Amino acid sequence: MARASQQKRRLYEMCAMAIVAQRANLEGAARVGFDVDLPIFSVGRAAELAGIHPQTLRQYDRAGLIVPQRTEGGARRYSLRDVDRLVQAQSMSQRDGINLTGIARILELEEENRQLRRQLARLNDGSVSVFTADMDGGITEVRRPSRARHWRRQLHPQTRQLSAGASHRPAQTESKSVVLWHTIYR
Repeated sequence: MARASQQKRRLYEMCAMAIVAQRANLEGAARVGFDVDLPIFSVGRAAELAGIHPQTLRQYDRAGLIVPQRTEGGARRYSLRDVDRLVQAQSMSQRDGINLTGIARILELEEENRQLRRQLARLNDGSVSVFTADMDGGITEVRRPSRARHWRRQLHPQTRQLSAGASHRPAQTESKSVVLWHTIYR
């Protein structure tokens, strides 16, 4: 297991180096299967990858520019997203002369913009969402492509409407609603 962990760490380091060199970005890394929020880098390694001093990294941490995750022992761990934010913060600070408050606001707006682009892409991808709720109030989204809906319709061209009685009659029109329920047997 340690070997796979070492390989995974090396892959994430290579991805971080590509992001720092601007040959890749977070969206592309996520698209190919990297978990951009996986806390994998130590303070020293994250600082080295971002090309900054570990004390500068701690200063950005205190200012709230990045919020590292913690291990069970309390050690800080940084993700690809954190490394990207470190590089951006360092660039804005040194190249553009922006103070830490301004950098924090810019990074916040960039993240909001990234989330809005992801939402827009999801809305335009042609898939259908179905939501389910469990007994604890947790909501789960199940997405399926619209093509799957057409394929299913070809297999089952006749729909049925559930009624309160024991008999089922074919529906006159096709319904686009989905009813989900969970029965508890006591």
